[in-house]
Amino acid sequence: MSHERPPFAFDRARHDRSGHLRKDDGWVGADVRVMVLGGEHVATQDGPDKPVLRWVPRSEAPEGEWLFLGEADGLRHAAVIVDRVPEELQPVSVRVLAPLLDPFDLSLAVHAVGMSRWLESTPFCPRCGSRTETREAGHLRVCPSCGKHHFPRTDPAVIMLITDDDDRALLGRQAAWPEGRWSTLAGFVEPGESLEDAVRRETAEETSVVVGDVTYAGSQPWPFPASLMVGFFGRAVDTRIEVDRHEIAEARWVTRQELRTQGEAGTLLLPPAGVSISSWLVETWFGEPLPGAWF
Repeated sequence: MSHERPPFAFDRARHDRSGHLRKDDGWVGADVRVMVLGGEHVATQDGPDKPVLRWVPRSEAPEGEWLFLGEADGLRHAAVIVDRVPEELQPVSVRVLAPLLDPFDLSLAVHAVGMSRWLESTPFCPRCGSRTETREAGHLRVCPSCGKHHFPRTDPAVIMLITDDDDRALLGRQAAWPEGRWSTLAGFVEPGESLEDAVRRETAEETSVVVGDVTYAGSQPWPFPASLMVGFFGRAVDTRIEVDRHEIAEARWVTRQELRTQGEAGTLLLPPAGVSISSWLVETWFGEPLPGAWF
């Protein structure tokens, strides 16, 4: 099984974060390009049909919280965080834009969304309850009362494709998903737990399948709101399925031929290709690119 570099959204950073410029106002300049960001929505030039990020000069940026993103193509980039991107700026979710944007713009956008979510969720100090102050161009919060420094956090999650000795793949589905939608299993890592053990625990909790060997495949930042998806392949040592009925409504083993037949019939659909590492894991096991009609 070949583990090439994952060809999905957010697979690698394309911009230099230039952290050395955050400690003062060295990044500020009239030539800085500014992204307007609200939640996970960004301003675009043409909306969802032909999306291009709308970069505005500093002089035209609306009022909001500033975030320095770094440098790309020799230019400095920043984001201004607002409650809601004005409709005239044609806001579109980065989740929707992911497979469509230029790699440099996407790299900057996923950085901005992840940081924006953290800034929005940490206005108060968890130690003493005082309102925090933003420092280092949006990458640090400091409590003026107790002096505690708060840094951006990322929650690690494992996402895995489990196979058995017959080379079948394990897929699951949640009750809230549309009929026919299936995906790989996933779950958050708990404190004091290795990534490999999280793969085994989550698989057992959701499906009762027991996993032995676990191998790393690739990773993907997922800023909705603040996760790092760490992808793995795992080998089952006990293939009996009994779903938990809470997180997973159904689980099943599929062969390549079953995936092909049901994918072509439209009765088995996968997460969108080019966006989630989940489809890349399935595609890697399948051994060839999956048709667009399967998503």
